[in-house]
Parts: sequence; structure tokens; C-alpha cells
Amino acid sequence: RRYPSTIGGAFYLLVLAVVGAGLVVVLLGDWRAGVRTMGGALIFAAAVRLVLRPIDAGMLAVRHKVLDASVLVALGSALIFLAGSIPDQPGF
Repeated sequence: RRYPSTIGGAFYLLVLAVVGAGLVVVLLGDWRAGVRTMGGALIFAAAVRLVLRPIDAGMLAVRHKVLDASVLVALGSALIFLAGSIPDQPGF
């Protein structure tokens, strides 16, 4: 089968595509925007994980709902915070 069996699987693929787009933005030179895009995708994944039932969460479900969402929010927030707080380096 070439399509996800749950709505959570479809959202997982969407998050994966957005993270991939963020990596492309990083490779094209605007690393802050790319990292913020990836962080936003992880926070979106956390929101989806909290909304969906465990049976519908698909590949977004790893452990318990709160633990999954907490880890995704922490990682997404850390990426966004670090992208905004790292100073520009001379010569780059």
C-alpha cells in the first residue's frame, strides 16, 4: 500500500515534508528560517498528536500522548529559540 492507513500517518508525512522543505531552505542559505520552519513543524505535530485518538495517531504515536507531545514541543521550541538566539558570525 502506498498511502497511510490512519489520519495520523498522513499528518506524519505532512510534517516530514515540511521538515524536508526546512532543510532545503537551510541549504539555500537562510538557516534561521529553515530551522524555524522545522521547529514549527514539530510543534504542529505535537498539536496533532494531542488532538487525535491513539488509534488514529498512526506514526505520530510512540509512547503516551502527553509524553509524545511534550517531547515534540520541547524539540520544536528549542529549535525556534536557538534559531533566534544564536548571534550572527562575522564572515558568514
